[in-house]
Amino acid sequence: MFENDKLEDIIDVLKTSGLILYPTDTIWGIGCDACDEEAVRKVYQLKQSSHDENFVLLVDSLAMLKKYVAEVHPRIDTLLSYHIRPLTVVYEEAKDLAPSVIAPDGSIAVRIVQDDFCKNLIRAFGRPLVATSANIHDQAFPSNFGAISSEVIRQVDYVVKARQSEKSLQEPSVLVKVSPKGELVFLRE
Repeated sequence: MFENDKLEDIIDVLKTSGLILYPTDTIWGIGCDACDEEAVRKVYQLKQSSHDENFVLLVDSLAMLKKYVAEVHPRIDTLLSYHIRPLTVVYEEAKDLAPSVIAPDGSIAVRIVQDDFCKNLIRAFGRPLVATSANIHDQAFPSNFGAISSEVIRQVDYVVKARQSEKSLQEPSVLVKVSPKGELVFLRE
């Protein structure tokens, strides 16, 4: 599953505020420890974006998700159980994360990963990972590893080797939130 990657090497980079380039259950992403403010600042710098841009966080399970958000609405719990495509949910009250990954209104977008590689990495690391598209701000997101610019590759501390040869085109996840009335609102399908 980790092909030529050593899980310990990836985790060592994450523990030292480093950045990784890795395949998620959607597109290739730039990642770091979502609880490490220094690492998150490095992601903003690499992407050349302001702190207005919000990142998606990846967790390995519902149990991990509940450590970092105040509440998981029952409708979301049900939707997570039955949704086929990767599903990112915006939660109202984030907690115990690097301040700059939390939106000004206190919300955070989180996805429970379906991909085995990501799930095992996050489980072994024990904390959420930032997952933002592997591109510079305002450039098109890369649909596979071959489409990632060398500028991005040069600026990360570890490039995951797994799945680099895949040529299939990938897309971002479905994005939803729960309205104040308890209704599901699809922000991206």
